[in-house]
Amino acid sequence: MEKDIVIQGDCVSALKTLPTASVDLVFADPPYNLQLGGMLARPDHSTVDAVDDAWDKFDSFAAYDAFSLAWLTEARRVLKPDGAIWVIGSYHNIFRLGRILQDLDFWLLNDVIWRKTNPMPNFRGRRFTNAHETLIWAARSKEARYSFNYEAMKALNDDVQMRSDWELPICTGHERLKQEGRKAHPTQKPESLLARVLLSSTNRGDIVLDPFFGTGTTGAVARRLNRHFIGIEQDEGYVALARDRVAAVAPIQSPDLLATPPKRAKAKVPFGSLIERGMIQPGDVLFDAKRRFTAQVRADGSLVTTAKESGSIHSLGAKLQSQPSCNGWTFWHVSRNGQDVPIDQFRDEIRAADAAGGDG
Repeated sequence: MEKDIVIQGDCVSALKTLPTASVDLVFADPPYNLQLGGMLARPDHSTVDAVDDAWDKFDSFAAYDAFSLAWLTEARRVLKPDGAIWVIGSYHNIFRLGRILQDLDFWLLNDVIWRKTNPMPNFRGRRFTNAHETLIWAARSKEARYSFNYEAMKALNDDVQMRSDWELPICTGHERLKQEGRKAHPTQKPESLLARVLLSSTNRGDIVLDPFFGTGTTGAVARRLNRHFIGIEQDEGYVALARDRVAAVAPIQSPDLLATPPKRAKAKVPFGSLIERGMIQPGDVLFDAKRRFTAQVRADGSLVTTAKESGSIHSLGAKLQSQPSCNGWTFWHVSRNGQDVPIDQFRDEIRAADAAGGDG
């Protein structure tokens, strides 16, 4: 299957040409069926550049549902067994899409709220300002072993677990594509939104399918993050813009700069290995960062305090702090050349040496 391409054509017809179980993730930004009735004006009587394109208009809810069922059915077919889908929408369509997803046996994982930091005001003053959109994240099935890069999301959120409400600006400034001084596409999504989606739920080398490619935001972010993409877009003008945009993106070269690897992927290193390799000696004194607690290292890798309390680096650290648990690797330090060094540094050195084929 050809990758890193933009297919021009109807999304359902183009989807039918793709092999079964061939993509890792689908990101879909389908028509919202906004049902706008007439021109939208600001208080100063200037016209709002709203979505009034033909591709967003359907004769009825039944027609929209039939269209949604058709493309979602094909999207599920092309997903690998452990694949997943993201669908974004507004209150106009997201609830209808959610029902269809469940009817097709997708397994809903999260509904994520994208809270816009700079939403368009409600000019008529008859409703609340519509300041968010909703993304549904779903696995292909209940049994799917979908990807979720928890550590990467935590690192992106200042080392705090990422929540399901994301505060991000809408697409503006240099990122917004324009033609003759006007927006090239009325619903261009910000790259920050797609980056969070792809970093959270795909891995390097995965194939991401976007059946409503528009001007190529998904492809641009996928290329930068070393993912492959397949875009489907019916509008010839958008296809040309998308191809030029994606071609101008420089991929991140170093795998180490793409994302924080999951902790479970790192080789397990017992504390005793530090003693066996001479990095820590029996009798060495360990202490916490604030030097409130100290303990000596025994030959078998356990620790003992002057009060004869003993245990592993984890259990003793928890006991001394009266806490239910403790990460001893980051809690304990040792003095080396006048510097306080976390023992976790030695574990990283062992992992690096082993990965390079050395003996530490």
